Amino acid sequence: MAVSGFEGFEKRLELRFFHDENSIARDPMGLRLIDFESLDQVLNEVQCTVVSAVANRSFDAYVLSESSLFVYPTKIIIKTCGTTQLLKSIRPLIHLARNLGLTLRACRYSRGSFIFPKAQPFPYTSFKDEVVVVEESLPKSLCYRKASVMTPSNNPSRAWHVFTASADVESDETVVVVEVCMTELDRVNARSFFKRKGDEKSNSDSAGKEMTRLSGIDNINANAFICDFAFDPCGYSMNGVDGDRYSTIHVTPEDGFSYASFECGLSLYDDGHEDISEVLSRAVDVFRPSDVSIATTYGGEDYNNEVTKRVERVLAKKLGLKCRSRIMDEFPGSGTVVYQSFTPRRK
Repeated sequence: MAVSGFEGFEKRLELRFFHDENSIARDPMGLRLIDFESLDQVLNEVQCTVVSAVANRSFDAYVLSESSLFVYPTKIIIKTCGTTQLLKSIRPLIHLARNLGLTLRACRYSRGSFIFPKAQPFPYTSFKDEVVVVEESLPKSLCYRKASVMTPSNNPSRAWHVFTASADVESDETVVVVEVCMTELDRVNARSFFKRKGDEKSNSDSAGKEMTRLSGIDNINANAFICDFAFDPCGYSMNGVDGDRYSTIHVTPEDGFSYASFECGLSLYDDGHEDISEVLSRAVDVFRPSDVSIATTYGGEDYNNEVTKRVERVLAKKLGLKCRSRIMDEFPGSGTVVYQSFTPRRK
């Protein structure tokens, strides 16, 4: 990576499971019973490590040296940046789940377009090769499969890549997942994610908390407990825990290849939670990027066009961002993905 720069764009993998019918003891902890040593071995294959962790009654959240890992009783989400080998985690995770009486129900692999594609190892130099590797790693029972590259008309170099596989034609997932990718961060805002002079010797926990406060990340969701981590000499990651909801942010602040991501899982119809458009507005405002893309995955819930339009209205009104492209695609057994691209109005 030294020849180019650090690759901020993450690869993301989500695996969903169900309890075997023949399983005698269905422990409600499910995948959370996987011991740390086993998880660490998987992450070693991926080429990353755990740097911080937090848990509540619903799930376990790990900040990684390259992004994040979330473990729910029947779902695992792992996203990694840089030149990590994410797809090497599929087979061992399926094996660990099988030992707990859990069978794979669905798989989703997604990523944006890399800033430094030539720096990636095989198979990540080609989405077609990635799809082949994923398909070879999955059981044949996941028969409903689809790969798609969603390319915005305004910026073909910022495509969204998605592969899904499901054992059911109807999705069992009720959570809506929102993934935001931001490039060309405002230089002043990006300074919050550099360790200040004199902070080099401070631990990453205190430096991470300082970055969370200075940047305003703690205001995105005031209800979330934040597990944050500051990298040396710059860079930042955090996982937010709010009941059964997760959120995560990763920042590569260096000028020339600056990047930030924000992701959260939510339900559109739960009372007592904020409008997603307001949450997204606060998240994007932390970074003031020149280019924003938002991929929204509707699992078991029907695609809601009004939510999509409301996000566009709020980002335009509050941040001056204009939606330049909106693409929708459907995936059998895995719901609908809407991919929106934004740039400032002045461009």
